Amino acid sequence: MPLDSPKDPAIAAKAALDPQNFALANCIRALSIDAVNAANSGHPGAPMGMADAAAVLFGKHLKFDAKNPDWPDRDRFVLSNGHASMLLYSVLHLAGYEDMTIEQIRNFRQWGAITAGHPEYGHAKGIETTTGPLGQGLATAVGMALAERRLATEFGSDLVDHHTYVMLGDGCLQEGIGQEAASLAGHLGLGKMIVLYDDNAITIDGPTSVSFSENIPARFEAMGWHVQSCDGHDGRALDAAITAAKAETGKPSLIAMKTVIGFGSPNKAGSYAVHGSPLGKDEAALTKEAIGWSAEPFAIPEDLAAAWREIGQRGAKARADWEARLAAKPEDLRAEFDRRQAGTLPGDYEPTLQDARARLFAAPKKAATRKASQMALEALAPALPEMIGGSADLTGSNLTRVPAVDSQYSREAAGRYIGYGVREFGMAAAMNGINLHGGFIAYGGTFLVFSDYARNAIRLSALMGVGTIYVMTHDSIGLGEDGPTHQPIEHLASLRAIPNLTVLRPADTVETLEAWDIAIRNRHVPSLLALSRQDVPQLRLEAGTENLTARGAYVLRQFGEGRDVTLIATGTEVAIAVEAAEALHAEGLSVAVVSMPSWELFDAQPEAYRTETLGDAPRIAVEAAGKFGWTRYVASEDDVIGMTGFGASAPIDRLYQEFGITKDAIVARAKTLAGK
Repeated sequence: MPLDSPKDPAIAAKAALDPQNFALANCIRALSIDAVNAANSGHPGAPMGMADAAAVLFGKHLKFDAKNPDWPDRDRFVLSNGHASMLLYSVLHLAGYEDMTIEQIRNFRQWGAITAGHPEYGHAKGIETTTGPLGQGLATAVGMALAERRLATEFGSDLVDHHTYVMLGDGCLQEGIGQEAASLAGHLGLGKMIVLYDDNAITIDGPTSVSFSENIPARFEAMGWHVQSCDGHDGRALDAAITAAKAETGKPSLIAMKTVIGFGSPNKAGSYAVHGSPLGKDEAALTKEAIGWSAEPFAIPEDLAAAWREIGQRGAKARADWEARLAAKPEDLRAEFDRRQAGTLPGDYEPTLQDARARLFAAPKKAATRKASQMALEALAPALPEMIGGSADLTGSNLTRVPAVDSQYSREAAGRYIGYGVREFGMAAAMNGINLHGGFIAYGGTFLVFSDYARNAIRLSALMGVGTIYVMTHDSIGLGEDGPTHQPIEHLASLRAIPNLTVLRPADTVETLEAWDIAIRNRHVPSLLALSRQDVPQLRLEAGTENLTARGAYVLRQFGEGRDVTLIATGTEVAIAVEAAEALHAEGLSVAVVSMPSWELFDAQPEAYRTETLGDAPRIAVEAAGKFGWTRYVASEDDVIGMTGFGASAPIDRLYQEFGITKDAIVARAKTLAGK
């Protein structure tokens, strides 16, 4: 494989360690330099520094088939330091992924291109998850590794036997979620997870010594990881390290690669100046001369292009052999595996759902909606072997564990229930990874107030279109004595502001079952269930098969002919609104009570339905949370019975009374609006 001689003696010495890998890595470096320069925007330094490792990983270890990028038993590769996106795009193009054309590389960071500034899931084949917010790639990859191990338990290692590889930098390890993810992976002994750490000692503010001085290998060893260190520009050393990591089956592996950011740049290598800025025309020319690269911009010499295409085709035989093994399986097992991968629901799901509905109408129950959630799970989970649950150390409060999802996920056995520990952010990202991997519907619980910790992973699930299910209990001041630190006030408004997230705050057992049905069916929209600690009566008593919660809002009660006022409420406050409506009707007013479990689903309804549901009479909204946002449905925040500040520590009834979220407050406002 011909290669121009590097002009820099130090670079020539590195090239001599593994000339072939160095040449393959130079293809990545050159494309990254050219694309960032053309865009006049981007991060060339990390791709230049990690190119040798990427060439070794894709060239000798990663199990993939560029012509069949969605092959279920492929290895997963996650670029956690997503600002190094041109490294991934370069490799995908070089390996022959059909959608990653040279035109896409040329249009890096431009409108309409699949080569966004940070890798975006769904934009291009080979991008396993959206990365950019540092640390989340690592945590999402933990979920992928969790899923691989569980799926192998169910279907056998001859069908499910792949690794999850992660590349990351110092930023991912400084973020708190990086610690959460690494700790969980070490605890559970995820031996098929291998992390390549780009230890280049540079961050945006300058050298890492400004803010970061810990011993990363020692930290990972303390968390139960298999740890190695090597020269990140020595192809043979990298090959040996990855080989050793693959042989370590009982622990996840960290390979600390000592690298130079912006490797090859005469004037910028090893400095923060190459992190997030183009090299520029002159420095690019000097860099290419230094590394021995003489091809025109965006051009790859044919011998190197052929070598990369061969790498992209290498996995075709392994993929074909796997398909033959799948075809040889019994028809029922093969059909179940295919169903799980396709994300379709089993045939007995619908009858199971309708039976659960019928039982609620036959014997109405007063229950907290967190308990109603557990009841729904108990009914539905037996029909859904793909469901995998968990909680961030709040199982007894979230009520997320049910008999069908009761086997504990541990180092020894990959069960269906994951104890995530006090790691809300890590849990949310790992659930995204489980769902992205395929074959599962992941759900997990914590308190609604701690959605703040998980928020950025919730946002990414919405951005990616991944149907993760967030079970958030203790949804208002109604949790009582734990006080304002645990009472969510602004959280519903904040979560409703996230595009493509369905927030569901059900009013009773029926709406909670319907909310679970919505969440289970929505494989491309994440769902968040906001559930109560306190009991509420079952308000829906008339049997029916339609999922009214799926409409977002509906008229639950109508008192009298026409309307003098409409009361709109969510969750536990729907029952209070019904009591107020009864009192108002006794005084001669016609009142409609609208239960609105989901703003997002309601806003998606036809205009005629929305107009009919809300009516043209004065409206009052009732919710034991912040008032922000409700003026889309009512005329003024004066017409919202809700919270204007934080909560307090006291019994539930006293809190509702003190903060004015009462039947009497609703009645008084309604009379004012109705001119009574």
